[in-house]
Amino acid sequence: MDRRFSRRKDSEPRVNNRIVAREVRVISPEGEQLGIMSTSEALRIAEEQGLDLVEVAPDSRPPVCRIMDYGKYKYTQKKKMQSAKRKAASQQLKEVKLRPKTEEHDYQVKIKHVHRFLQEGNKVKVTIRFRGREMAHRDIGMAMLNRIIEDAGELATVATAPVMEGRLLHMILSPSQKALKMKKEREEKRRAEEGAQAKKNEAGQEQQKDRQD
Repeated sequence: MDRRFSRRKDSEPRVNNRIVAREVRVISPEGEQLGIMSTSEALRIAEEQGLDLVEVAPDSRPPVCRIMDYGKYKYTQKKKMQSAKRKAASQQLKEVKLRPKTEEHDYQVKIKHVHRFLQEGNKVKVTIRFRGREMAHRDIGMAMLNRIIEDAGELATVATAPVMEGRLLHMILSPSQKALKMKKEREEKRRAEEGAQAKKNEAGQEQQKDRQD
């Protein structure tokens, strides 16, 4: 157990001797309820196991503490945050714009873009702009968005339902689990092909070297 976790930042829980409550409800490392006991007794139990006492619910009465390896916990949380940031950074918001009078050929081009963006793991904002008297036919725009949802099929889920803002009707589609799986499979295939090509190049270099020798 590392008693160096003494200073507390606003975003961090109280740990070990920084816990101010005299009495706490304790949870074991396995998630078992150990009941309410004095903080000193809880600290003793944690110390016997070589672990830390961490205040996980300070607003409860009494506060709830869990016995854990706090250093390992912080490391795990940091990795989760980094993974979430990478995932958020890799997912972009693409936009596809249409008009109520978009012709069929142009529509097919747009829906291909929607499919591609979703398969790349990106969200897609679909926007329909109305001009002048077209505002009287907003139902056409709504029907077009519903058609896009249908044509996107299993690749998409509706993240934001269609909403009208001024002269713009828009919605946001998120890639479905199927789309994300397709993206992962493509990336794995690409890495495998790159690895195979690298080995092939290396073998070629070795053969060339042998001929020179």
